[in-house]
Amino acid sequence: MTFAELGLSAPILKALEQLGYKTPSPIQSKAIPPALAGRDVLGCAQTGTGKTCAFATPILQLLDGRKTVGHPIRALILTPTRELAIQIGESFDAYGKFLPLRTAVIFGGVGQNPQVQALQRGVDVLVATPGRLEDLYQQGFVDVSKLEIFVLDEADRMLDMGFIHDVKKILKWLPQKKQTLFFSATMPPEITQLVNSLLRDPVRVAVDPVSSPVEVIEQSVYFVDRGNKTRLIAHLMQAQNAKNALVFTRTKHGANKVARDLEKAGVTAAAIHGNKSQTARQQALSDFKAGRIRALVATDIAARGLDIDRLSHVFNYNLPDVPETYVHRIGRTGRAGRDGVAIALCDFSEKPLLKDIEKLIGKAVPVVDDHPFPMTDFSEPVRDKHGKIVNAEDAEARQAARQRSRERREAAKAAQEKVAAQQPAPQTAETPAKKKRRKKKKNAQPAQVTLQPLEYKTVENKPKPAPAERDSRPKLTRPGTRMETGDQMPVVEFERPDPLAGDRIMDATARLLAPRKVNPAPAPRSGREEQPKQTGNNRRRRGKKPGQTPPAPKPEQKQTPPRADKKTAAPKQQPKQDKPVKQTPKQERDRRRSDRRGPDVSGRSRTKDSTQQASLMKPYYLNQDD
Repeated sequence: MTFAELGLSAPILKALEQLGYKTPSPIQSKAIPPALAGRDVLGCAQTGTGKTCAFATPILQLLDGRKTVGHPIRALILTPTRELAIQIGESFDAYGKFLPLRTAVIFGGVGQNPQVQALQRGVDVLVATPGRLEDLYQQGFVDVSKLEIFVLDEADRMLDMGFIHDVKKILKWLPQKKQTLFFSATMPPEITQLVNSLLRDPVRVAVDPVSSPVEVIEQSVYFVDRGNKTRLIAHLMQAQNAKNALVFTRTKHGANKVARDLEKAGVTAAAIHGNKSQTARQQALSDFKAGRIRALVATDIAARGLDIDRLSHVFNYNLPDVPETYVHRIGRTGRAGRDGVAIALCDFSEKPLLKDIEKLIGKAVPVVDDHPFPMTDFSEPVRDKHGKIVNAEDAEARQAARQRSRERREAAKAAQEKVAAQQPAPQTAETPAKKKRRKKKKNAQPAQVTLQPLEYKTVENKPKPAPAERDSRPKLTRPGTRMETGDQMPVVEFERPDPLAGDRIMDATARLLAPRKVNPAPAPRSGREEQPKQTGNNRRRRGKKPGQTPPAPKPEQKQTPPRADKKTAAPKQQPKQDKPVKQTPKQERDRRRSDRRGPDVSGRSRTKDSTQQASLMKPYYLNQDD
């Protein structure tokens, strides 16, 4: 039988031909025709039999034949692990290379922004892990209202990893009318109940007995002590010329320890498990597929779904507690009909686990005794209170991990103490004696300091120098003071106003102490409108009154003609005025200042400070001879 006989379209057949697919596997030949007919499918097959192609190709063909507006989510594939989700997404891209369909993969452990952007651009096929799908659905980025096909892959693995409750929650969001494809390697009671509630008249497809090992895999077991397992793996990889090897451990700490020991033995290795970041896991898997490292040490998180091309060896460093897990582990090799080698390392405490595995697969695993690290420890295994065998190696790995964490904390603490030692020491607490001396010093009377007045030398007015001399020294706007700078520096003349000149300081003090004089407003004369009461400042601003004749100027003062404007200019027809009132000297000075400044057109207050107003002290110290 060929793929063309299964009813696949020409674009998909062209893509399969480029990938080198010639003859469909048993699961593909049995699952593709009913899936193309729109039937629900229940597939039971071990890993490595081509399940991804069995549901991916009919999904692509069905979606391509149903044209829609835009790219809504019409197919959802739910997988238990991130690595399997990435692999399924790559398969959809490869099989649908010549189809105008879009595929996106969402999973946790990485930032969600690129995934959200892909969803917003439009997606036809969405491959997701349960956790990230639930998260983005709650945020409103995932719309499954137009879903047509739902695929639940590795359902029994979902149960083992505790995702079965999340799967049941996701099923409530999906439309009732849809096609469902269900694949699982084992059928425990919980999975059977889920199948009965989810599928409608499904087509059951089973390939080989459930959990049976692949016949093409060469299996063997080596009895070796726990402390020599890593050295035996390095020896076998060298002796059998292993191109690459996948090593399975029971715990995350054990995976890290085995990877470090293999590196010490000269085998390039990296660990991959749940505690690693998604970036580190993808980098390690990429390096392993590219051949940059020879050994990939993994926990059971990588036991299913990983498709590593031409994987030559699989080592079971620790035998699994669940016999079915052994089948999934060795299924990473011998894929697509190729041969492979699966080697189990068994110490004396793991012999009961080996018996359970042999009972499941229905035959004994061949034992190899000819190796350089034979078993010498035949002590009974340690069991916990529940009768379960306690793996001493895992306990040692955890203890080593705690020791490394303790060393890192101590190193960080030592670094902080070193930085603190380099900083200046803080002041110590004040002793009673120092406190007493400080109070005595505080209460002591300050020493009498006599301030000597500064001496200023006035620079006399000199004749205007020639242009050449003027350019050779600093320019001054008007005479100021000279600062004596000594013999080492040249004498520089610059403007420094004398603070005691012009009676500025005494004038300000007198203004603060002198009482303000308020002149009563004159009574309005007949024939004239009553003017509002004006304060001293307003009287200064008003300038010259119409019809008021200023007194004759003093001989030593130069009279400034008033500025002609609207407020000071006399009107053309002046009303009849009485005899002008004689002004005091102070009023005369205020009038002159107002005339020089002109009218206040800005409306702002022109309150003068002590340096702008006339001195109040002159009447007192100008008449000292009296």
